[in-house]
Amino acid sequence: MNLETIAAKMRHTLCDVSSQTKTPHLGSCLSCVDILATLYWRVLNIDPSMPNASDRDYFLLGKGHAASALYTALAYRGFFDIQALYEHGQTGSQFEEHPGINAPAGVETVSGSLGHALSLAAGMALSTKLQQKENRFYVLMGDGELNEGTVWEAAMFAAGKKLDNLVAIVDFNKLQGTGKSCDIMHLEPLEEKWRAFGWHTIRINGHDLNSLQNAFEQAKQYSQPVCIVADTIKGKGVSFMENDNNWHYRIPKADEVDMAKKELGL
Repeated sequence: MNLETIAAKMRHTLCDVSSQTKTPHLGSCLSCVDILATLYWRVLNIDPSMPNASDRDYFLLGKGHAASALYTALAYRGFFDIQALYEHGQTGSQFEEHPGINAPAGVETVSGSLGHALSLAAGMALSTKLQQKENRFYVLMGDGELNEGTVWEAAMFAAGKKLDNLVAIVDFNKLQGTGKSCDIMHLEPLEEKWRAFGWHTIRINGHDLNSLQNAFEQAKQYSQPVCIVADTIKGKGVSFMENDNNWHYRIPKADEVDMAKKELGL
């Protein structure tokens, strides 16, 4: 299956699961699907049959409200059955709205409160380097998540320790729960900020699968941490959801799921 097909299937499943389980944050999930598809099918050194292998690469989800997107990527990648996704958000389920301590195989950390994943990954990346291991660490953050000061503390730490095994990806969809990200905090010029903190910075179209693959390949070439600023669209792939911040919380109706499926060519 090519990445375009994988991404389309993931987007439809996300819409359907949201509709049937009444779980929100669909727009935030749809914006990062292409990033996740590229990571899980082209970049990460992982084996679904051995999710805790000592030589695996690590993916940490900072924007924990997009947990459904992570669960969906893991299901399609073979970590567990796709039908299990329909337990999302239900009482007693492993598939909580934000990943918790009982999260399913493949989920590396809890991520309910924003801003901590980069700090955690930086510590893990340093530990790995001290042990002379080859694991790599990838952290996906939302642009609203960059409001948190711990992100920038971690950025300084990672650069100071020359963590060339650490890649941060910013899902820069320009919207957060209560408005436009750049109106709430002064984020731009974002790539220059990361560069000033000592990171090599790459800015790309976060929905261009070739650009994503090239950026992740480039990231392996530098002797410093790398930040990929991925310009994305909230609700990407479904025209009536794109750039509409109501879909941060709205739940699609059955007919809207059908409309999305048609738009996705499935």
